[in-house]
Amino acid sequence: MVQRRLSTRNMVSTEQKSSRDVIFISKGTPNDDEFVLWLAPRLEAAGYKVFADILCLEAGDRWRKVLTSTLQNRAAKMLLCCNDVTLNKDGVQEEIGIASDLVRELADPNFIIPLRLEPYKKVFGIGELQWVDFSDRWADGLNRLLETLEKQQAPCDPNRPLISQHWEQYRKRASIEVKNEPETLTSNWLRIVEGPTLVRYFKASGVVSRDAMRNAVKKFDYPAEVYNQGFFTFANSLDVHEHFGGTGKFTLAFETGVMEFVQEGLIDDYGLYRREASNFVMSMLRMAWNNKCKALGLLEYKWSKASGFHATKDVAPVGKKFSWGRQGERRSSMLRNIAKGHVWQYGISAQPAFWPYPHMKLKARILFAEEANGEAGPAIDDKKKQHRLRRRVCKGWRNKQWHGRQMAMLELMSGELAIISLDVGSDAAFTLDATPIPFTMPVTTALPNILDDEDEETDESTIYASRPEMKEVE
Repeated sequence: MVQRRLSTRNMVSTEQKSSRDVIFISKGTPNDDEFVLWLAPRLEAAGYKVFADILCLEAGDRWRKVLTSTLQNRAAKMLLCCNDVTLNKDGVQEEIGIASDLVRELADPNFIIPLRLEPYKKVFGIGELQWVDFSDRWADGLNRLLETLEKQQAPCDPNRPLISQHWEQYRKRASIEVKNEPETLTSNWLRIVEGPTLVRYFKASGVVSRDAMRNAVKKFDYPAEVYNQGFFTFANSLDVHEHFGGTGKFTLAFETGVMEFVQEGLIDDYGLYRREASNFVMSMLRMAWNNKCKALGLLEYKWSKASGFHATKDVAPVGKKFSWGRQGERRSSMLRNIAKGHVWQYGISAQPAFWPYPHMKLKARILFAEEANGEAGPAIDDKKKQHRLRRRVCKGWRNKQWHGRQMAMLELMSGELAIISLDVGSDAAFTLDATPIPFTMPVTTALPNILDDEDEETDESTIYASRPEMKEVE
Protein backbone atom coordinates (compact mmCIF):
# COMPACT_ATOMS: atom_id res chain seq x y z
CA MET A 1 0.00 0.00 0.00
CA VAL A 2 2.79 2.41 0.88
CA GLN A 3 4.62 1.63 -2.37
CA ARG A 4 1.46 2.30 -4.37
CA ARG A 5 1.04 5.71 -2.77
CA LEU A 6 4.63 6.64 -3.54
CA SER A 7 4.17 5.61 -7.15
CA THR A 8 1.12 7.86 -7.47
CA ARG A 9 3.04 10.80 -6.06
CA ASN A 10 5.85 10.27 -8.54
CA MET A 11 3.34 10.12 -11.40
CA VAL A 12 1.75 13.44 -10.38
CA SER A 13 5.16 15.05 -10.05
CA THR A 14 6.13 13.83 -13.54
CA GLU A 15 2.89 15.23 -15.03
CA GLN A 16 3.48 18.58 -13.35
CA LYS A 17 7.01 18.83 -14.69
CA SER A 18 6.00 17.83 -18.23
CA SER A 19 3.53 20.75 -18.40
CA ARG A 20 6.27 23.22 -17.43
CA ASP A 21 8.16 24.51 -20.44
CA VAL A 22 8.94 28.17 -19.60
CA ILE A 23 12.07 29.83 -18.29
CA PHE A 24 10.67 32.54 -16.00
CA ILE A 25 12.84 35.63 -15.50
CA SER A 26 12.25 37.47 -12.21
CA LYS A 27 13.55 41.01 -12.56
CA GLY A 28 13.31 44.56 -11.31
CA THR A 29 11.89 47.38 -13.44
CA PRO A 30 13.53 49.36 -14.92
CA ASN A 31 16.99 48.58 -13.54
CA ASP A 32 17.18 45.06 -15.04
CA ASP A 33 15.45 45.77 -18.37
CA GLU A 34 18.63 46.21 -20.39
CA PHE A 35 20.07 42.92 -19.14
CA VAL A 36 16.83 40.98 -19.77
CA LEU A 37 16.53 42.43 -23.29
CA TRP A 38 20.03 41.09 -23.94
CA LEU A 39 19.55 37.69 -22.26
CA ALA A 40 16.04 36.64 -23.33
CA PRO A 41 16.51 36.45 -27.14
CA ARG A 42 19.78 34.52 -26.64
CA LEU A 43 18.00 31.95 -24.51
CA GLU A 44 15.29 31.70 -27.17
CA ALA A 45 17.97 31.21 -29.82
CA ALA A 46 19.18 28.23 -27.79
CA GLY A 47 15.69 26.70 -27.91
CA TYR A 48 14.16 27.82 -24.60
CA LYS A 49 10.76 29.44 -24.09
CA VAL A 50 11.18 32.63 -22.07
CA PHE A 51 8.72 34.64 -19.99
CA ALA A 52 9.67 38.20 -19.03
CA ASP A 53 7.13 40.84 -18.06
CA ILE A 54 8.65 43.37 -20.48
CA LEU A 55 6.99 41.74 -23.48
CA CYS A 56 4.83 38.90 -22.24
CA LEU A 57 2.22 41.14 -20.62
CA GLU A 58 -0.29 42.69 -23.00
CA ALA A 59 -2.48 45.77 -22.59
CA GLY A 60 -5.42 44.97 -20.34
CA ASP A 61 -3.70 42.04 -18.60
CA ARG A 62 -3.95 41.84 -14.84
CA TRP A 63 -0.18 41.80 -14.67
CA ARG A 64 0.27 40.41 -11.15
CA LYS A 65 -2.22 37.62 -11.83
CA VAL A 66 -0.48 36.71 -15.12
CA LEU A 67 2.95 36.70 -13.48
CA THR A 68 1.76 34.54 -10.60
CA SER A 69 -0.08 32.07 -12.83
CA THR A 70 2.88 31.66 -15.20
CA LEU A 71 5.32 31.10 -12.35
CA GLN A 72 3.06 28.68 -10.49
CA ASN A 73 1.83 26.63 -13.43
CA ARG A 74 4.24 26.89 -16.36
CA ALA A 75 7.72 27.70 -15.09
CA ALA A 76 10.36 24.97 -15.34
CA LYS A 77 13.05 27.25 -13.87
CA MET A 78 13.10 30.72 -12.40
CA LEU A 79 16.07 32.90 -13.29
CA LEU A 80 16.42 35.50 -10.54
CA CYS A 81 18.21 38.75 -11.38
CA CYS A 82 20.29 39.50 -8.30
CA ASN A 83 21.42 42.91 -7.12
CA ASP A 84 20.46 44.82 -3.98
CA VAL A 85 17.94 47.08 -5.74
CA THR A 86 16.06 44.20 -7.35
CA LEU A 87 16.05 41.93 -4.30
CA ASN A 88 14.55 44.73 -2.19
CA LYS A 89 11.50 45.07 -4.45
CA ASP A 90 8.26 43.72 -2.97
CA GLY A 91 7.21 42.05 -6.21
CA VAL A 92 10.51 40.17 -6.56
CA GLN A 93 10.32 39.02 -2.94
CA GLU A 94 6.80 37.69 -3.58
CA GLU A 95 8.10 35.75 -6.58
CA ILE A 96 10.91 34.32 -4.45
CA GLY A 97 8.30 33.15 -1.93
CA ILE A 98 6.22 31.43 -4.64
CA ALA A 99 9.33 29.87 -6.17
CA SER A 100 10.45 28.57 -2.73
CA ASP A 101 7.13 26.74 -2.41
CA LEU A 102 7.64 25.26 -5.90
CA VAL A 103 11.09 23.98 -4.89
CA ARG A 104 9.34 21.72 -2.38
CA GLU A 105 6.32 20.95 -4.55
CA LEU A 106 8.39 19.92 -7.57
CA ALA A 107 11.18 18.36 -5.50
CA ASP A 108 13.64 20.47 -7.52
CA PRO A 109 16.25 22.14 -5.26
CA ASN A 110 17.62 23.90 -8.36
CA PHE A 111 14.32 25.48 -9.45
CA ILE A 112 15.64 28.94 -8.56
CA ILE A 113 18.81 29.93 -10.41
CA PRO A 114 20.23 33.25 -9.15
CA LEU A 115 21.94 35.42 -11.77
CA ARG A 116 24.57 37.58 -10.04
CA LEU A 117 24.51 40.91 -11.88
CA GLU A 118 26.58 42.59 -9.16
CA PRO A 119 27.57 41.75 -5.58
CA TYR A 120 24.47 41.60 -3.37
CA LYS A 121 23.45 40.97 0.21
CA LYS A 122 21.91 37.59 0.93
CA VAL A 123 18.15 37.51 1.35
CA PHE A 124 15.88 34.93 2.91
CA GLY A 125 15.05 32.02 0.60
CA ILE A 126 18.07 32.19 -1.70
CA GLY A 127 20.96 32.88 0.66
CA GLU A 128 22.63 29.50 0.18
CA LEU A 129 21.92 29.02 -3.52
CA GLN A 130 24.82 28.92 -5.99
CA TRP A 131 24.60 31.76 -8.45
CA VAL A 132 25.65 32.14 -12.08
CA ASP A 133 28.01 35.09 -12.34
CA PHE A 134 27.11 37.85 -14.82
CA SER A 135 28.90 40.59 -12.91
CA ASP A 136 32.02 40.58 -15.13
CA ARG A 137 31.14 39.66 -18.71
CA TRP A 138 27.60 38.85 -19.73
CA ALA A 139 28.81 36.52 -22.50
CA ASP A 140 30.73 34.37 -19.97
CA GLY A 141 27.70 34.29 -17.73
CA LEU A 142 25.48 33.19 -20.62
CA ASN A 143 27.78 30.24 -21.40
CA ARG A 144 27.68 29.12 -17.77
CA LEU A 145 23.90 29.54 -17.62
CA LEU A 146 23.35 27.46 -20.77
CA GLU A 147 25.56 24.73 -19.33
CA THR A 148 23.57 24.84 -16.08
CA LEU A 149 20.19 24.64 -17.84
CA GLU A 150 21.38 21.74 -19.98
CA LYS A 151 22.78 19.91 -16.97
CA GLN A 152 19.52 20.35 -15.08
CA GLN A 153 17.52 19.19 -18.14
CA ALA A 154 15.38 22.31 -18.49
CA PRO A 155 12.86 21.91 -21.39
CA CYS A 156 14.52 22.92 -24.63
CA ASP A 157 14.08 22.41 -28.38
CA PRO A 158 17.32 23.55 -30.07
CA ASN A 159 16.07 22.32 -33.46
CA ARG A 160 13.18 24.79 -33.51
CA PRO A 161 14.28 28.03 -31.87
CA LEU A 162 11.67 30.76 -31.85
CA ILE A 163 12.94 34.27 -31.21
CA SER A 164 10.37 36.97 -30.56
CA GLN A 165 10.71 39.84 -33.02
CA HIS A 166 9.54 42.26 -30.35
CA TRP A 167 12.69 42.20 -28.19
CA GLU A 168 14.57 44.52 -30.52
CA GLN A 169 11.50 46.69 -31.03
CA TYR A 170 11.16 47.10 -27.29
CA ARG A 171 14.87 47.87 -26.99
CA LYS A 172 14.58 50.69 -29.52
CA ARG A 173 11.45 52.03 -27.88
CA ALA A 174 13.04 51.93 -24.43
CA SER A 175 16.20 53.59 -25.66
CA ILE A 176 14.51 56.82 -26.80
CA GLU A 177 16.70 59.69 -25.78
CA VAL A 178 15.41 61.94 -23.02
CA LYS A 179 16.40 65.57 -23.50
CA ASN A 180 16.75 68.08 -20.71
CA GLU A 181 14.35 70.47 -22.43
CA PRO A 182 10.78 71.42 -21.43
CA GLU A 183 7.90 70.14 -23.56
CA THR A 184 4.31 71.35 -23.66
CA LEU A 185 1.75 68.54 -23.68
CA THR A 186 -2.04 68.46 -23.87
CA SER A 187 -4.07 66.99 -21.03
CA ASN A 188 -7.55 65.45 -21.04
CA TRP A 189 -8.85 68.12 -18.63
CA LEU A 190 -11.26 70.91 -19.55
CA ARG A 191 -11.09 73.84 -17.16
CA ILE A 192 -14.40 75.12 -15.78
CA VAL A 193 -13.91 78.85 -16.19
CA GLU A 194 -17.28 80.01 -14.93
CA GLY A 195 -20.31 78.58 -13.21
CA PRO A 196 -23.51 79.51 -11.37
CA THR A 197 -22.95 81.38 -8.14
CA LEU A 198 -25.80 79.79 -6.19
CA VAL A 199 -27.16 76.31 -5.52
CA ARG A 200 -30.78 76.21 -4.28
CA TYR A 201 -32.84 73.80 -2.23
CA PHE A 202 -36.57 73.61 -2.93
CA LYS A 203 -38.70 71.92 -0.31
CA ALA A 204 -42.19 70.50 -0.70
CA SER A 205 -44.95 72.48 0.97
CA GLY A 206 -47.62 70.11 2.16
CA VAL A 207 -47.95 66.48 1.13
CA VAL A 208 -46.13 65.51 -2.07
CA SER A 209 -45.61 61.98 -3.34
CA ARG A 210 -41.90 61.18 -3.19
CA ASP A 211 -42.18 58.98 -6.30
CA ALA A 212 -43.98 61.75 -8.18
CA MET A 213 -41.28 64.20 -7.13
CA ARG A 214 -38.54 61.83 -8.33
CA ASN A 215 -40.25 61.35 -11.69
CA ALA A 216 -40.68 65.11 -12.08
CA VAL A 217 -36.99 65.66 -11.26
CA LYS A 218 -35.98 63.14 -13.95
CA LYS A 219 -38.05 65.01 -16.55
CA PHE A 220 -36.83 68.46 -15.50
CA ASP A 221 -35.01 70.38 -18.24
CA TYR A 222 -32.22 71.20 -15.82
CA PRO A 223 -30.12 69.05 -13.44
CA ALA A 224 -31.56 68.40 -9.97
CA GLU A 225 -30.87 66.00 -7.09
CA VAL A 226 -33.54 64.73 -4.67
CA TYR A 227 -32.76 65.13 -0.97
CA ASN A 228 -35.24 64.39 1.84
CA GLN A 229 -38.52 66.21 1.02
CA GLY A 230 -37.09 68.36 -1.73
CA PHE A 231 -34.29 68.72 -4.24
CA PHE A 232 -31.15 70.69 -5.04
CA THR A 233 -30.80 72.57 -8.31
CA PHE A 234 -29.11 75.58 -9.88
CA ALA A 235 -32.37 76.60 -11.54
CA ASN A 236 -34.37 79.58 -10.26
CA SER A 237 -37.83 79.66 -8.70
CA LEU A 238 -39.60 80.45 -11.98
CA ASP A 239 -38.02 77.41 -13.68
CA VAL A 240 -39.15 75.20 -10.79
CA HIS A 241 -42.69 76.53 -10.60
CA GLU A 242 -43.21 76.13 -14.36
CA HIS A 243 -42.14 72.50 -14.31
CA PHE A 244 -43.26 71.20 -10.90
CA GLY A 245 -46.62 72.97 -10.71
CA GLY A 246 -48.51 69.78 -11.54
CA THR A 247 -46.59 67.69 -9.02
CA GLY A 248 -46.97 69.86 -5.92
CA LYS A 249 -45.95 73.11 -4.38
CA PHE A 250 -42.21 73.62 -3.81
CA THR A 251 -40.81 76.67 -2.10
CA LEU A 252 -37.25 77.93 -1.96
CA ALA A 253 -35.92 76.82 1.45
CA PHE A 254 -32.47 78.35 1.06
CA GLU A 255 -29.74 79.21 -1.42
CA THR A 256 -26.00 79.35 -0.84
CA GLY A 257 -22.76 79.83 -2.74
CA VAL A 258 -21.77 76.83 -4.85
CA MET A 259 -18.15 76.58 -3.65
CA GLU A 260 -19.20 77.23 -0.05
CA PHE A 261 -21.68 74.37 -0.39
CA VAL A 262 -19.01 72.07 -1.87
CA GLN A 263 -16.39 72.89 0.74
CA GLU A 264 -18.54 73.05 3.88
CA GLY A 265 -21.81 71.22 3.24
CA LEU A 266 -24.87 71.99 5.38
CA ILE A 267 -24.23 70.08 8.57
CA ASP A 268 -26.13 72.22 11.11
CA ASP A 269 -29.49 72.61 9.37
CA TYR A 270 -29.63 69.57 7.07
CA GLY A 271 -26.98 67.12 8.29
CA LEU A 272 -25.34 67.28 4.88
CA TYR A 273 -21.57 66.75 5.03
CA ARG A 274 -19.29 68.38 2.50
CA ARG A 275 -18.51 65.09 0.72
CA GLU A 276 -22.19 64.47 0.06
CA ALA A 277 -22.69 68.10 -0.95
CA SER A 278 -19.75 67.86 -3.35
CA ASN A 279 -21.21 64.66 -4.81
CA PHE A 280 -24.53 66.42 -5.44
CA VAL A 281 -22.87 69.24 -7.35
CA MET A 282 -20.68 66.84 -9.37
CA SER A 283 -23.71 64.72 -10.19
CA MET A 284 -25.65 67.77 -11.47
CA LEU A 285 -22.61 68.90 -13.46
CA ARG A 286 -22.40 65.46 -15.04
CA MET A 287 -26.13 65.63 -15.88
CA ALA A 288 -25.55 68.96 -17.58
CA TRP A 289 -22.76 67.45 -19.70
CA ASN A 290 -24.95 64.50 -20.63
CA ASN A 291 -27.85 66.80 -21.55
CA LYS A 292 -25.51 68.79 -23.81
CA CYS A 293 -24.34 65.64 -25.58
CA LYS A 294 -27.89 64.39 -26.08
CA ALA A 295 -28.97 67.75 -27.48
CA LEU A 296 -26.17 67.51 -30.06
CA GLY A 297 -27.50 64.13 -31.22
CA LEU A 298 -24.62 62.05 -29.85
CA LEU A 299 -25.26 58.37 -29.09
CA GLU A 300 -25.33 57.49 -25.38
CA TYR A 301 -23.85 54.13 -24.43
CA LYS A 302 -23.73 53.09 -20.78
CA TRP A 303 -20.32 51.69 -19.91
CA SER A 304 -19.66 50.01 -16.58
CA LYS A 305 -19.11 53.22 -14.60
CA ALA A 306 -20.26 56.08 -16.81
CA SER A 307 -22.13 56.99 -19.96
CA GLY A 308 -20.11 57.58 -23.08
CA PHE A 309 -21.38 59.79 -25.90
CA HIS A 310 -20.39 58.76 -29.40
CA ALA A 311 -20.46 60.25 -32.86
CA THR A 312 -23.37 58.99 -34.99
CA LYS A 313 -24.05 58.95 -38.72
CA ASP A 314 -26.12 62.13 -38.38
CA VAL A 315 -23.22 64.16 -37.00
CA ALA A 316 -20.22 62.24 -38.39
CA PRO A 317 -20.62 60.15 -41.56
CA VAL A 318 -18.31 57.16 -41.94
CA GLY A 319 -14.91 58.23 -43.25
CA LYS A 320 -15.50 61.99 -42.94
CA LYS A 321 -12.64 64.09 -41.61
CA PHE A 322 -13.39 66.87 -39.14
CA SER A 323 -11.20 69.93 -39.04
CA TRP A 324 -9.75 71.07 -35.72
CA GLY A 325 -7.09 73.43 -34.39
CA ARG A 326 -8.20 76.92 -33.39
CA GLN A 327 -4.68 78.28 -33.34
CA GLY A 328 -2.00 77.65 -35.90
CA GLU A 329 -2.30 75.01 -38.60
CA ARG A 330 -5.69 73.33 -39.04
CA ARG A 331 -5.68 69.53 -38.83
CA SER A 332 -8.35 66.90 -39.40
CA SER A 333 -9.40 63.60 -37.85
CA MET A 334 -12.13 61.01 -38.26
CA LEU A 335 -14.71 60.20 -35.60
CA ARG A 336 -16.25 57.16 -37.33
CA ASN A 337 -14.91 54.64 -39.82
CA ILE A 338 -14.79 50.98 -40.77
CA ALA A 339 -12.17 48.47 -39.61
CA LYS A 340 -12.10 44.68 -39.35
CA GLY A 341 -15.64 44.44 -40.71
CA HIS A 342 -17.06 46.73 -38.00
CA VAL A 343 -17.85 50.41 -37.62
CA TRP A 344 -15.93 52.12 -34.84
CA GLN A 345 -17.42 55.24 -33.28
CA TYR A 346 -15.35 57.62 -31.20
CA GLY A 347 -16.83 58.99 -28.01
CA ILE A 348 -15.97 60.48 -24.64
CA SER A 349 -17.08 60.30 -21.03
CA ALA A 350 -16.66 63.22 -18.64
CA GLN A 351 -16.07 63.17 -14.90
CA PRO A 352 -16.25 66.43 -12.88
CA ALA A 353 -13.60 67.23 -10.25
CA PHE A 354 -12.84 70.21 -8.03
CA TRP A 355 -9.21 69.59 -7.12
CA PRO A 356 -6.83 71.29 -7.70
CA TYR A 357 -9.34 73.53 -9.50
CA PRO A 358 -12.77 72.85 -11.08
CA HIS A 359 -12.46 70.83 -14.29
CA MET A 360 -13.97 68.03 -16.35
CA LYS A 361 -11.80 64.98 -16.90
CA LEU A 362 -12.36 63.32 -20.28
CA LYS A 363 -12.01 59.64 -21.11
CA ALA A 364 -11.88 58.36 -24.68
CA ARG A 365 -14.36 55.62 -25.62
CA ILE A 366 -14.50 53.50 -28.78
CA LEU A 367 -17.81 51.80 -29.50
CA PHE A 368 -18.07 49.09 -32.17
CA ALA A 369 -21.11 48.08 -34.19
CA GLU A 370 -21.63 45.52 -36.91
CA GLU A 371 -21.27 46.94 -40.41
CA ALA A 372 -24.41 46.91 -42.54
CA ASN A 373 -24.09 48.29 -46.10
CA GLY A 374 -21.30 50.64 -45.13
CA GLU A 375 -23.03 51.97 -42.02
CA ALA A 376 -23.27 51.04 -38.34
CA GLY A 377 -25.91 48.64 -37.10
CA PRO A 378 -26.80 48.33 -33.40
CA ALA A 379 -23.90 48.56 -30.96
CA ILE A 380 -22.35 45.23 -30.01
CA ASP A 381 -23.59 44.29 -26.52
CA ASP A 382 -20.96 41.61 -25.92
CA LYS A 383 -18.39 43.30 -23.62
CA LYS A 384 -15.71 40.74 -24.39
CA LYS A 385 -16.12 41.26 -28.13
CA GLN A 386 -15.97 45.03 -27.66
CA HIS A 387 -12.72 44.55 -25.73
CA ARG A 388 -11.22 42.28 -28.39
CA LEU A 389 -12.06 44.73 -31.16
CA ARG A 390 -10.55 47.64 -29.25
CA ARG A 391 -7.33 45.69 -28.81
CA ARG A 392 -7.20 44.66 -32.46
CA VAL A 393 -8.20 47.96 -34.06
CA CYS A 394 -7.03 50.68 -31.67
CA LYS A 395 -3.61 49.23 -30.80
CA GLY A 396 -2.26 50.69 -34.03
CA TRP A 397 -3.47 54.21 -33.30
CA ARG A 398 -0.74 56.63 -32.36
CA ASN A 399 -0.95 59.33 -29.72
CA LYS A 400 -1.57 61.88 -32.47
CA GLN A 401 -4.64 60.00 -33.61
CA TRP A 402 -6.14 59.82 -30.11
CA HIS A 403 -5.35 63.50 -29.59
CA GLY A 404 -6.83 64.45 -32.97
CA ARG A 405 -10.08 62.59 -32.34
CA GLN A 406 -10.48 64.25 -28.94
CA MET A 407 -9.90 67.70 -30.44
CA ALA A 408 -12.29 67.03 -33.33
CA MET A 409 -15.00 65.89 -30.91
CA LEU A 410 -14.57 68.98 -28.74
CA GLU A 411 -14.83 71.32 -31.73
CA LEU A 412 -17.92 69.42 -32.82
CA MET A 413 -19.43 70.14 -29.40
CA SER A 414 -18.36 73.78 -29.23
CA GLY A 415 -19.13 74.80 -32.80
CA GLU A 416 -17.67 78.18 -33.68
CA LEU A 417 -17.12 79.09 -30.03
CA ALA A 418 -14.02 78.59 -27.91
CA ILE A 419 -16.15 77.38 -25.01
CA ILE A 420 -18.66 74.64 -24.22
CA SER A 421 -21.68 75.92 -22.31
CA LEU A 422 -23.65 73.53 -20.07
CA ASP A 423 -27.06 74.93 -19.13
CA VAL A 424 -28.20 74.27 -15.54
CA GLY A 425 -31.02 76.82 -15.43
CA SER A 426 -32.68 79.40 -17.64
CA ASP A 427 -30.20 81.96 -16.31
CA ALA A 428 -27.35 79.69 -15.14
CA ALA A 429 -24.67 77.68 -16.91
CA PHE A 430 -21.24 76.14 -16.47
CA THR A 431 -18.71 77.42 -19.01
CA LEU A 432 -15.84 75.13 -20.04
CA ASP A 433 -12.79 75.87 -22.14
CA ALA A 434 -13.19 73.85 -25.35
CA THR A 435 -9.41 73.36 -25.51
CA PRO A 436 -7.86 70.96 -22.97
CA ILE A 437 -5.50 72.34 -20.35
CA PRO A 438 -1.84 72.23 -21.50
CA PHE A 439 0.95 71.40 -19.08
CA THR A 440 4.72 71.57 -19.30
CA MET A 441 7.03 68.63 -18.66
CA PRO A 442 10.59 69.44 -17.49
CA VAL A 443 12.05 67.00 -20.05
CA THR A 444 11.22 65.88 -23.58
CA THR A 445 11.93 62.87 -25.78
CA ALA A 446 13.52 62.84 -29.20
CA LEU A 447 10.63 61.00 -30.87
CA PRO A 448 10.68 60.84 -34.67
CA ASN A 449 7.81 62.76 -36.23
CA ILE A 450 7.23 60.35 -39.09
CA LEU A 451 3.45 60.50 -39.23
CA ASP A 452 1.89 63.79 -40.30
CA ASP A 453 -1.53 64.49 -38.82
CA GLU A 454 -3.10 64.89 -42.26
CA ASP A 455 -1.94 61.37 -43.18
CA GLU A 456 -2.92 59.73 -39.92
CA GLU A 457 -5.98 57.92 -41.27
CA THR A 458 -4.08 55.96 -43.91
CA ASP A 459 -2.96 53.32 -41.40
CA GLU A 460 -3.68 50.13 -43.37
CA SER A 461 -3.81 47.90 -40.29
CA THR A 462 -6.54 49.85 -38.55
CA ILE A 463 -8.72 51.80 -40.93
CA TYR A 464 -8.92 50.10 -44.30
CA ALA A 465 -8.16 46.47 -43.51
CA SER A 466 -11.69 45.34 -44.31
CA ARG A 467 -12.70 48.03 -46.82
CA PRO A 468 -9.83 48.85 -49.21
CA GLU A 469 -12.26 50.66 -51.49
CA MET A 470 -12.62 53.36 -48.83
CA LYS A 471 -9.25 54.71 -49.98
CA GLU A 472 -10.94 56.09 -53.06
CA VAL A 473 -13.40 58.05 -50.93
CA GLU A 474 -10.47 59.89 -49.37
